[in-house]
Amino acid sequence: MSWTIERPPGRPVRRTDDNRLAVPLRLSLTDGHAADTELTLTLAEAEHLHAALCRALDGEPSPPAAPECRQSVQASPGAAHIVGRA
Repeated sequence: MSWTIERPPGRPVRRTDDNRLAVPLRLSLTDGHAADTELTLTLAEAEHLHAALCRALDGEPSPPAAPECRQSVQASPGAAHIVGRA
């Protein structure tokens, strides 16, 4: 049995009443069972995830449908390393 995690179509990231960000996710088993849930992040956690994704994507060409906010990371990996939480 294995799991698949994906973003469900048509469900955008949203801000919650307690000023967190909720990222909709769909968890699916290979047997066809699926459940929708959300990954809830503080603003600091969302910033750390954003930075980590930018570093991981650095050097890769943006696909045509990518949002305009994606740009190359200018810092070296040593300087861009995030330690702890904000």
